[in-house]
Parts: sequence; C-alpha cells; structure tokens
Amino acid sequence: METIHSITEKTKALFTGANTAEFNEQAKGAMEKSAKMAEDFVAFGKGNVEALVESSKIAAKNVEALGQEAADYAKTSFESATEAAKTLAAAKSPTEFMKLQSDYARTAFDAMIAEGSRSTERMLKMFGEFAQPISNRVAVATDKMKISA
Repeated sequence: METIHSITEKTKALFTGANTAEFNEQAKGAMEKSAKMAEDFVAFGKGNVEALVESSKIAAKNVEALGQEAADYAKTSFESATEAAKTLAAAKSPTEFMKLQSDYARTAFDAMIAEGSRSTERMLKMFGEFAQPISNRVAVATDKMKISA
C-alpha cells in the first residue's frame, strides 16, 4: 500500500522537471487540436449557412420567374378568349359558330397542355437548381465523416 509520502512524491514529480515539459507538450498539442477542430466546425457551419442562403436566392428567383410566366400565360389566354368571343359573335350561322368554337377550344386546350408541360419542366429544373448547394454541403459532410472515421 502506498503511503501519503509516496503519492506526494509522485505528484511532485509529475509537475516538475522533465515530466512537466512532457505534460505541457501534450496539453499544448491537445489544445491546438481542439482549436483546429473548433475552427473546422465553425467553417463547416458557415458553409452550411452560405449554402442555405444561396439555395434560397435560387428558389426566390425561380419562383418569381414562375409567377411571371403564369401571369404572361393568363394575359395571353385572356386576350385569346376575348378575340375568340369577338369572332364567335361575328359568326353568320350556327354551323360556323360551332366550328369556330370547336377550333378555339382545341387551340386553348393545346395551349394549356403546352403551358403545363413548360411549368412542370421549369419546376423540375428549379428543384434541381435550388437543391444543388445543399447537395454540395451534404457531399462535404460525407467526405468529412469518411476522413474522421
């Protein structure tokens, strides 16, 4: 069983002489490593915030463009409907009226389908664009996990 004197001597030896230098070097190395890890963590968090901001900017720009396209389509549709109404009002017979109405319905339907396809394509592109910055950050995180593992 160790005596108090023996424990005291071992403790003194730990904090004096060659042991102190070794202890200080280990402590310094641990502090530097901790500081580097904290620095990396802050940089990673900053990168994540920047990716979210970039993603939000892309989404906002695309939503604005979608809104403008929808407004343009609504304006064009209204103008086409107004023109069709004028044409229908000038029809000279029920047969001519039915033909003009059928032609307008077909044209309006085709335009609606084309606009729907454009909108769908635009939205898919938009989702890909605004997800890209976040996807890049996920790749960085995955690489960091591989390195640390």
